[in-house]
Amino acid sequence: MAAERLARGAGVVGIAVMASRILGLVREQLFAALFGAGRELDAFVTAFRIPNLFRDLFAEGALSAAFVTTFAQKLEKEGEESAWRLANLVVHALLVVVGAVVLVGIFAAPWIVGWIAPGFAETPGKMELTVALTRLMFPFLLLVALAALAMGMLNARERFGVPAAASSFFNLGSIVVGVLCAWWFAPEYTSEILRGGSGFGGDSPAAARAITGMAIGTLAGGFLQLAIQLPSLRGINFRYRPMLSFSDSGVREVLRLMGPATIGAAAVQVNVLVNNNFASYLGDGAVSWLNVAFRFMQLPIGVFGVAIGVVALPAVSRRVAQADLVGMRDTVVRALRLVLILCVPSAVGLAVLAPEMIGVIYQHGLFDAEDTRMASHALMAYALGLAGYANIKVLVPAFYALGDARTPALVGVLSIAVNAVLAWLAIHRFGLGHVSLALATSVVALTNFAILLALLRQRIGPYEGLGSVLLPVGLGAVVVALVAGGVRVLVVGEADPGAFTSRALTLGFAIPLAALAYGGTGLAMGLPEIDSLRARIVGWWAAR
Repeated sequence: MAAERLARGAGVVGIAVMASRILGLVREQLFAALFGAGRELDAFVTAFRIPNLFRDLFAEGALSAAFVTTFAQKLEKEGEESAWRLANLVVHALLVVVGAVVLVGIFAAPWIVGWIAPGFAETPGKMELTVALTRLMFPFLLLVALAALAMGMLNARERFGVPAAASSFFNLGSIVVGVLCAWWFAPEYTSEILRGGSGFGGDSPAAARAITGMAIGTLAGGFLQLAIQLPSLRGINFRYRPMLSFSDSGVREVLRLMGPATIGAAAVQVNVLVNNNFASYLGDGAVSWLNVAFRFMQLPIGVFGVAIGVVALPAVSRRVAQADLVGMRDTVVRALRLVLILCVPSAVGLAVLAPEMIGVIYQHGLFDAEDTRMASHALMAYALGLAGYANIKVLVPAFYALGDARTPALVGVLSIAVNAVLAWLAIHRFGLGHVSLALATSVVALTNFAILLALLRQRIGPYEGLGSVLLPVGLGAVVVALVAGGVRVLVVGEADPGAFTSRALTLGFAIPLAALAYGGTGLAMGLPEIDSLRARIVGWWAAR
């Protein structure tokens, strides 16, 4: 039953996250079509790195994990009134701390951008545009922090659907308000692009005004992400009470976990940020290619890694509060198995079908065939580390539930340092391109995962049942590669492999056929998770 609850909860969150990620792809598609992989898109991507990093840390990382762990244990031991008091205290602590960070960030934007993308100074106007966009979007931090706290309260009460869907409203707000503001600020530019024109050759003042409108849409999306969760908070009996105390034991526990937890959860995103720094030396386009590639990674990371980690964390925290180490270990093993079963074939599919996916979604407007080729190479390199990226989302919160935020923080710092060294060697010593940065991040993510897996084993004992999943998943991944590659050969034939129709048909046949082949392999190899999914699909179909 516990496995069923985990799978069911992860399914709810996964569907909501998938909707959000798909909307995110639509949002990125609009950016690529309107601005191409040039000065404006590079500037926006870089300016959004800091608030987006905080979004990942808060909504899918340190704040949410630290709060859920403390809240769930306080609910278990002291009751509902004490838990809601903690929630109100943390709300006001965030307003003070994050509000101060926002003010500092707005003031220090030139120095922040100079550190993230020093190479932008070599392109006229690029540094100034990035600084202006950074200042405009910094208040997003406060909105996303409060939204993450609301998500933590709902998750702790096992309400997963609404908080998971909240990020969809971020993307909707970003798209609708962003496009309207872009048209309002630069109607001549947006109209020209929509008619299939070149947007006055790019790098124009009108393009800069249009990208500013998209930045305003980002703020609107952050507000919607918070607002959509407020009715559900009232539904679980949360009532706002003005109170502030940094000396409260619960607040101190959240802060104690969150400080090092921020580093532990940040490793992958900080490594992406480091890559941005080094990619800024590679001229226009490199930052955007890496961003496009990692956008595809965010779908399986969110749908599988984040969804399973979010659902597993309250259960793991309760097991720890009940001193049930065996139950905690079983929950962790089930979560790791699910992530491997889902992420390994996804990684293979992303690597094999990278040109088709990026070409179909992004190759419109100013985003051309060369941009597709360069971004595809980056996606292939990123895909190698997908299982590592996603499993970190499961392992790091398990340490938090044990009251140990220090270990993942130390491992995170090590991975950041190693990634920075590898990136520096690739760009400044060997003169390699942007693909080397993606490859370095994948290697570091897999290493980070392996170290955390070994260290957690020392705390909770052997992972019984985890090893048995490796052979069927590995064999299934080979089947996915063969099916996807075979479909491409059959569909393309004598046609142009770079044509939109060829790519769309390849995806339309390859994805479902590869999924069916992988499922059949899993059933033949006796994977209970695949058999459970088959039974649920058959039951749903029979009930129609």
